[in-house]
Amino acid sequence: MTTKIAPRPNKVLHLYQRFCRWPAGKWMFSRAFSRMAPYFATIGANFTELRPNYCELTIAKRKKVQNHIGTVHVIAICNGLEMAMGALAEATVPSHLRWIPKGMEVRYPAKADTDLRIVATTEPEDWQEGDVPVAVKAMRADDTVVVEGTIHLYVSARPTNR
Repeated sequence: MTTKIAPRPNKVLHLYQRFCRWPAGKWMFSRAFSRMAPYFATIGANFTELRPNYCELTIAKRKKVQNHIGTVHVIAICNGLEMAMGALAEATVPSHLRWIPKGMEVRYPAKADTDLRIVATTEPEDWQEGDVPVAVKAMRADDTVVVEGTIHLYVSARPTNR
């Protein structure tokens, strides 16, 4: 006799969808998600969309995230890229798999002198065991890309409970 393992519900995506039903729900979800990794809270990001293989959030240009020349500091932007990647991964990873980041490559083609929109994307066929690339980019209000790159994930089988 074999035991059938029930699929693991996608908690993050379910939570996002529940929060979105309420006024200010995306803002509340953003604050709750920021508690998963405390450094996320330092950038004050707000989710605008989350679905499998896609995440979008915003970071307001304010003193808290600026550098000495008055632009959004690239490390704050990278925190936003990682936050978007993490939400995307949690909303996308098949229930029998788990993920962990293993590297990030970014380049900075323009100054981040406005509020930013951050996007993370994957392709459905990427979600197999092994390496999974997550394309990430941050854009100014005029859609000029200010940071772009790839966050590399390692995806492996989730251990079964014994």
